[in-house]
Amino acid sequence: MSDLQPFPTILVCQGAEYQAVCRGLSRASGTPPSAIAIPVGRNSLTYLYEKFESKKELPSSVLLMGLCGSLTPRYTVGDILLYQNCIYQGSLLSCDLTLTAQLASHLQTEASLVTALTSDRVICHATEKRHLAQISGADVVDMEGFGILEFFRQFGVAVAMLRVVSDNCYHDVPDLTPALNDGSLQPLPLAIAMLRQPIAATRLIRGAMLGLKILEQVTTSLL
Repeated sequence: MSDLQPFPTILVCQGAEYQAVCRGLSRASGTPPSAIAIPVGRNSLTYLYEKFESKKELPSSVLLMGLCGSLTPRYTVGDILLYQNCIYQGSLLSCDLTLTAQLASHLQTEASLVTALTSDRVICHATEKRHLAQISGADVVDMEGFGILEFFRQFGVAVAMLRVVSDNCYHDVPDLTPALNDGSLQPLPLAIAMLRQPIAATRLIRGAMLGLKILEQVTTSLL
């Protein structure tokens, strides 16, 4: 088990990402850290406000884990990233430097430090990804990072973020925004979105599978 004591409470989006992290945690030699499944996107904030309404169960530190999309050629599928900052609608918040440095020292493989852009929707066109990189200066995109930082910052809880790239900036991916409902992917709209763009869907699935495999491995490497 890592000598990070206490180990940060892990937050990860429900579904395949959460399952991958749990598989990685199952290899812990002792009692594994706790992992909490959160909804995708801004719905995660509603969940957190309800879960920590009493403020008595707030963790001392938090590690957000999961997948993200690359906005630049510097990062490609399978790359392991630690966030320095998150941007949302022109505002910037920073992750905890000490916790981030501690996590970096425990990883058995090198992780790049990046700036992330948090989006309210899936960024599915490659041209838009590269444009967002130019106008924001961000390296990657996700749908939860800034909100998580904003929520825990008000309580003085240290937050770090570790993500694995699952899609690059060169190819389009299917628009999954219509399939997202209440923070989870709905099977029928998801299938329709995939069928409309079969080549992009195949590429997305392959990238996600590789990203999830590495997410599982990197979770174990932190323990």
